[in-house]
Amino acid sequence: MTELDWVPQACTLPAEELPLRVAEWDALFAERLRHVSRPEPLRVRLDLGTGTGLEERVGDLVERESSCCSFFTFTVTTVAGAVLLDIAVDQAHVPVLDALAERAAAGGPR
Repeated sequence: MTELDWVPQACTLPAEELPLRVAEWDALFAERLRHVSRPEPLRVRLDLGTGTGLEERVGDLVERESSCCSFFTFTVTTVAGAVLLDIAVDQAHVPVLDALAERAAAGGPR
């Protein structure tokens, strides 16, 4: 299995851009992630903590991700100053959500 095998074929991001996007997610996980939870089988919640410009950074990333991976539903909320990112999928994409949650919990690539 290669580093990007978990990315589904449904992703329409051009292949040459894929490593850069994954690196953006990895950087976000490594720099900001405080906690990963699985409140529902089809949803992961990332607690990204607080920081100047963090909500905008996350919003920009999820907007771009939504344009190429329409199977994701992202919800960004702020609770007591902390940015929370909920990522939901349909049943067919649970393996992708599982891989993303594992990657986040590991702080980036394994």
